[in-house]
Amino acid sequence: MSLIKALSAATDSLITSGTTKIFGFTQKRSGAGWTDWRMIKDYKKRMVVKEHAVDRIRVNTLRKNDILPIEIREAASTELHNNFPRDSNLNRVVYRCMVTSRPRGNLMKFRLSRIMFRHFADYNKLSGVQRAMW
Repeated sequence: MSLIKALSAATDSLITSGTTKIFGFTQKRSGAGWTDWRMIKDYKKRMVVKEHAVDRIRVNTLRKNDILPIEIREAASTELHNNFPRDSNLNRVVYRCMVTSRPRGNLMKFRLSRIMFRHFADYNKLSGVQRAMW
């Protein structure tokens, strides 16, 4: 849990100052720090998933194994629900546009929404992307 506390302290300093040093990189966003509060929330969820992913997959594998006795599977199920945070599930991470924080219509390869992708493609800001011409 120390990573979560350190992360929340880092994001709090980011909100107040506008710059912070995360993983050795100085990151600055316009305005109050991030595009909006949803990006901060999503970033925290990603860090929780990163911290608990390996253990969660192991326990979930035990829970779904049909060969093991029912007692072990029930113990794994209760451990999964009681000992892991809810946000450690990968399904709770929302893939957002990195520019506008839009949650829908994203191109995973570029991490942009369809609107920003088209805008950047129009002005030749994306490498290897060209508008269709015929």
